[in-house]
Amino acid sequence: MFADDDRPTPKKLHEIGCDLSFLSVAEIEQRIALLHKEIERLEADKLSKTSSRNAAEQFFKSK
Repeated sequence: MFADDDRPTPKKLHEIGCDLSFLSVAEIEQRIALLHKEIERLEADKLSKTSSRNAAEQFFKSK
């Protein structure tokens, strides 16, 4: 019914490869913290998927 195109897009907190020359040390530290949290999230998801895959492989090996 309504197009979502007219909604403002949220500003990205960090974009890989962006120019860092205008950032303060505090802003860089914030981005580093953000990226560490993202790495932790990715590693947790990877672990979950690996565990699920290993369980499935063990299930089908036992058959």
